[in-house]
Amino acid sequence: MAPPPESGTFKFDKYALVMVALRESGYPITEHAPPPCPRKWLEAVHDPEYVDQVFTATVPRDKERRIGFPVTPRIASRVRHTNGGTWMAAQLAMQHGYAANSAAGSHHALHDTGAGYCVFNDLAVNANRLIAEGAADRVLIVDLDVHQGDGTASLMAGRADVFTFSMHAAKNFPVRKARSGLDVELADGTGDEAYLAELARHLPVLIDGFRPDIVLYQAGVDPHRDDRLGRLNLSDDGLARRDTYVVSEVRRRGLPVASALGGGYGADQQIVAGRHAASMLTMARENTRYPQPEASRSAAG
Repeated sequence: MAPPPESGTFKFDKYALVMVALRESGYPITEHAPPPCPRKWLEAVHDPEYVDQVFTATVPRDKERRIGFPVTPRIASRVRHTNGGTWMAAQLAMQHGYAANSAAGSHHALHDTGAGYCVFNDLAVNANRLIAEGAADRVLIVDLDVHQGDGTASLMAGRADVFTFSMHAAKNFPVRKARSGLDVELADGTGDEAYLAELARHLPVLIDGFRPDIVLYQAGVDPHRDDRLGRLNLSDDGLARRDTYVVSEVRRRGLPVASALGGGYGADQQIVAGRHAASMLTMARENTRYPQPEASRSAAG
């Protein structure tokens, strides 16, 4: 596991609590410790000078302010491992249909800086790497965090082999939005039924039109009605129906889906961690209804 980060303005304790909740759930999970993401993979998407600043813990103060916490050597080690975790989740998803990174989903990180509690953009880094390694020809990134995936949209802009879909609160961070392949902006207070209807209107069309080989899913739980930084009104049941729907639409087409943790904020970190754990367990249970992806069966046979 990645070393725990040092405290800053961002609440890091939820990550350990997520693992506690998963282990105490009674569900038969399998844990994997990811290796650190190779530097060259990060530099293929991010400015090498910025990557070096992170690795040497010399990130300028203005960039640290954009990120929201100091980038210490422990943070540098952690973000390398969380980026490696999204890669591992993608590899496991191609074998088993679904796998989750219990961290990451750092969708605000840009080419030459981090932002919004994100240091490196694991979604963009790993979408790029999946294609570079020949593991996929096309990658669909589905971002259902309450905040727009502006960094991912910016880093993947103009690529025909990566499609970015972000469905988010229109008036939430960031103030200046990037242009995703498809952006669906939701009004403040959007609840379960309206949210799920919008998702159902767009996701199947995207999957069938783009025909990805794998879906990377930013599964933030901050659309929840009680989230401190959210502006939407999803219930616990609404989040569960959202995650079930995403996995079912991907898996019934024989495709793998790998999720990243994404956003979730509140005064009680145990409650927030419980939402994240419930999200991953919901997706894992839905995945059991489908056979292994075509790619894994071909590789095995």
